[in-house]
Amino acid sequence: MTTELIDTAQSITGHRFSDAQLLIRAFTHASVAGSRQESNERMEFLGDSVLGLVCCEMIYSIYPDLLEGEMTKIKSTVVSRQTCATIARELGLHKLLILGKGMLSQRELPQSLAAATVESIIAALYLDAGIDPVRIFLRPLLEPMIRRAAASGHQENFKSVLQQHAQLTFGESPVYTVLDEKGPDHAKCFEICVEIGDRRFPACWGQSKKQAEQQAALLALSELGLVDQTGDSIRMMKAAQAIDPCP
Repeated sequence: MTTELIDTAQSITGHRFSDAQLLIRAFTHASVAGSRQESNERMEFLGDSVLGLVCCEMIYSIYPDLLEGEMTKIKSTVVSRQTCATIARELGLHKLLILGKGMLSQRELPQSLAAATVESIIAALYLDAGIDPVRIFLRPLLEPMIRRAAASGHQENFKSVLQQHAQLTFGESPVYTVLDEKGPDHAKCFEICVEIGDRRFPACWGQSKKQAEQQAALLALSELGLVDQTGDSIRMMKAAQAIDPCP
């Protein structure tokens, strides 16, 4: 079992450990350890901080124009128990846990236990060889989550940013107008445009009024020169950044 655990963990992380005992400790739950100091709890503590560091490095590098508040929002979304549990289950790390009989009798492991395996394996990597293998292990896992979190955060704020900009610059509030709708009642799509004063911006379709309004706000921000869109990337320009969308 021990040899199988070590081989599987090394295959998952892509790192050959100099000290294989670190892997045993990383998967030893308190329910089977001789003492809590011999379990993976201390490694969870360390791994949580190392995970946060790597995530912050990536956000800082991927989005050089984001402000502190926006970066903090992305980090809080990505570095969470739910995210760690999802990663653990996708990689199969939770299956490597060494548990006491009482824990083994449970039909499904608590999310916190699955999440702990990610934090403890990160600590094992860090203690064995420093930060570089941690970066190599985490980057392909975290980057899609970071980009999704960043995109989601922007979408929630498009209307807010446009509202503040319109009021400060034009003394007007944006008005969202439904131009058309189609589809059955349970799956309607809406075409919506936004107007500020006597200026109408390009319309767009959405699968709900809320979605269409957000996208209409994005089009207006783009036409006003406050947003730069390149492929899937959305970058707030300086004029928009001056209006804090996260008060």
